[in-house]
Order: sequence, then C-alpha cells, then structure tokens
Amino acid sequence: MSSTGRRRPPTIHDVAREAGVSRGTVSRVLNGGHNVSPASADAVNAAIRRTGYVVNRHARSLITGRSDSVAFLLTEPQERFFEDPNFNVLLRGCTQALAAHDIPLLLMIAGNEPERRRISRFITAGHVGGVLLVSSHSGNPMAERLVKAGIPVVACGKPLGQSRMLAYVAADDRDGAREMVGHLIRTGRRRIATVTGPPDTPGGVERLAGYRETLAEHGMPVDERLVVPGDYSRSSGEAAAAELMRRAPDTDAVFVASDLMALGVMTALEQAGRRVPEDVAVAGFDDSPAALDSRPALTTMRVQWDRMSSEMVRVLLARIAGEEPSAVILPTELVRRDSA
Repeated sequence: MSSTGRRRPPTIHDVAREAGVSRGTVSRVLNGGHNVSPASADAVNAAIRRTGYVVNRHARSLITGRSDSVAFLLTEPQERFFEDPNFNVLLRGCTQALAAHDIPLLLMIAGNEPERRRISRFITAGHVGGVLLVSSHSGNPMAERLVKAGIPVVACGKPLGQSRMLAYVAADDRDGAREMVGHLIRTGRRRIATVTGPPDTPGGVERLAGYRETLAEHGMPVDERLVVPGDYSRSSGEAAAAELMRRAPDTDAVFVASDLMALGVMTALEQAGRRVPEDVAVAGFDDSPAALDSRPALTTMRVQWDRMSSEMVRVLLARIAGEEPSAVILPTELVRRDSA
C-alpha cells in the first residue's frame, strides 16, 4: 500500500519475487522467453497471473525495438538548443545509446506553455513510450503531467522538489563546485566570485551551495556582492562579469557555473582590461566543447556526458520494463588548463 492508502500496481520486482527468479529472467519472459527454461517461464507466467501484473503498453515494443520511440524533451527556448553545446552532446549520446536497441529518438522542444500543452497531448496519446527530460526547471509542469499520465520519464539532473517521483541521472554538481573552489583557493585566490546558474535549476542550486560551503570551510565569509546570477547563456556571463567589476573590482577569481557563461565572463574581463589568469582566474563547469574555444583554454569541471547519456537510456528502459524510479549520481573531474 502507498502512503495515500492506494494499492500500487504490481511491478516486475513483485513478479520476480513471487516466481523466485531474477528480474532479468522476468524481462526475458516478457520479451519472448529466449534463454529461459520452461520451468522458469511457467513460474513467471503463474506469478504474473497471481500478482495481476500488467505490462506497460509501451514496454514490449520499446524493449524489443520493433516499433515506437523515445522523446528527448528539452524544456528550454529553441534558441538555447542551438547555443548551448551541452544539449547537442547529450542528444547525440542518447541517440547512439538507443540505436543499440534499435529505438528511434524524437527531439521535442517545449520552451513555453503552448508548446508544453501541445507536446503533452502528443506524448500522452501514446506516440512515444518514454521521455528523457532535459533541463527541467522547478515549477515546470511537464514532469508531473507525464508521470500522472503513466509515461516513463528519466530526468537529466536532480529534479528540484520531485526527486522522489522521478528517476534521474545527474552529475555531482555540489561536489564538483567544492573541488573547483578549493582549487582556486589553493592557487592563492582570496576574492573569489561566482556566476551562478538559474536558481530554479538543480545545477544553479547545487553549484552555488558547493561554492558557499567551500568558502566557509576555509574561513572565508561569502560576500554577497561576489554572487551574481546567470542563465547559462554566454551573454548572461558577460553581463554578470561586468556587474562584478562594478561591484567588486578587487575580484581575483570567478567560479562560473557553466563553460558557456565562462566565455562571456572572459570577454567582459578583457573589455575591462583585466588579464586571465594573471589578474583574474576563471573556472567553468561542464567541460563542454565551449571550454576549448576560449583563449586562454578554460579550467573546468568535467561532466561525463557520454556516460550520462547511456545511463539515462539504461534507467529509462528499466522504467519502461516496470522497475521503480532510481537515481544515478556521476562524479565530476577537475580539468586544469590555462585560465585558472
């Protein structure tokens, strides 16, 4: 029974437990019975009848790859898809991971409410069997709508306020921020500012938290003049750096919550006559293709985009097969280059 008193539908785990076999054996029976002994197949089928387990209407076609598809749903304005290289890297990785299962991937962009309503109708009508939800902001209704409709969903990034109802795969944003700020401190920087991500995104929240915690651990109180918000765009990084130079011209390092914003920060510093890294060290986050476009080359935190893509696909296929929501947190890696 759930906490609301309603009986939850039986899952593939319940069938496996009832049959006395592994979850993998149940999955093989559901998908044709290959490499399953007759006795195990009989036990699984009997357990399905006893538990009342019903295969998700999308599951069989998706897992066998005979039909149907998966949606890559980006909840950002369309121009962000073309500006931010992370989305393209993630899309390519998910496409390749699904191709191994012969499952096509549909790109959908829902940056405003009319687009969200239209795409919700399309998805819930059964045209896709699962959704890879990318860049979901807190308060965005898409996740709740899809979950209520019974659509398997996996989020990229820890969903704010929804982590119990959604499966997700995320980078360890807080730990990565802590490592990067610690690196800046070890290089002798003492007036360390940050350009944050949006406060309604997991990266914005967790990376700012890591920044604050690390300064506090080193006895360096956070000066709120050194905290400037951005929206992950290059232009917002440029504007944030200009604001920092006005507020705190003695800033000697900037931890930026994305590589794309870091490029904007470096542009603004150059315009202000500040040298990187001699006058101001600059550090980004993501190790996206944008990090290699900067001069000097950008020190950043590497996110394992290829592994994130494959894990999102793995978790989504497990959800489609009836498994409970799960969370995967991937470590980040400090990449030292010339900017810090």
